[in-house]
Amino acid sequence: MKPIQPAVYILASRARGTLYVGVTSDLIQRVWQHQNHLVEGFTKQYGVHTLVHFELHATMLDAISREKQLKAGSRAKKLALIEASNPDWHDLYPELL
Repeated sequence: MKPIQPAVYILASRARGTLYVGVTSDLIQRVWQHQNHLVEGFTKQYGVHTLVHFELHATMLDAISREKQLKAGSRAKKLALIEASNPDWHDLYPELL
């Protein structure tokens, strides 16, 4: 059985473009699903598939709590968070592999 690694992630359509905040127990698999258009809904409709930020958490409850915090925050706060750790808006997915 694959170990669970709770994570919160932010996907973007492009630098400073449309953003999506999600939570998962398998970041590599989930981002791959988004990038291959296997997830129906918002990310597929708006082409939001570039991993620009992620945070690993000890428990799924911690990750869900952080996801809610990020979703409740302003767009400006999300942009500042991304630009603090990834100022060039690089796709971080290859670094996970």
